[in-house]
Amino acid sequence: MERSPLAGPRLVPWAEGDFDLLVACNSAEMTAHLGGPETPEQLVSRHRRYLTLEDRGQMFRIEVDGDAAVGSIGYWETSWQGAFIWETGWSVLPAFQGRGIAAGAARLIVEEARAAGRHRRLYAFPSADHAASNGVCRKAGFTPGGEHDFEYPKGHWMRCNDWSVDLR
Repeated sequence: MERSPLAGPRLVPWAEGDFDLLVACNSAEMTAHLGGPETPEQLVSRHRRYLTLEDRGQMFRIEVDGDAAVGSIGYWETSWQGAFIWETGWSVLPAFQGRGIAAGAARLIVEEARAAGRHRRLYAFPSADHAASNGVCRKAGFTPGGEHDFEYPKGHWMRCNDWSVDLR
């Protein structure tokens, strides 16, 4: 089945009412490269973190064609190779994948992180075997930096690619 193109994505700051979107993004299919679905308690905790990032980043819901929420993306402060950096990650619901939405949202999140200042680079660490997310990085203008082992979630090791974009 051919998927019709959609209007470009729009980022809307994460709000209390976005919990259902977080639940929808927690399927086995959507989390296969992230260690699997989280428990209901973990989702509540994640939602609270998204709402309280303050000056340590910002989460957004991705909307297309008016008010249709199709996924999430954000940036947050973390430590990488001994320095504090901005990191990004995204989820796009299966019915909306393959239409350039994630790459468009990633380009928008670069601008958000740039406007926030503080860090010189924005990083993404998709699983090395997740072709779609690595393609998003490429299409959004990120530069590859190599493969690394990451513990995510805690107790689960995975091989990831290191992609980054200069924010200056």
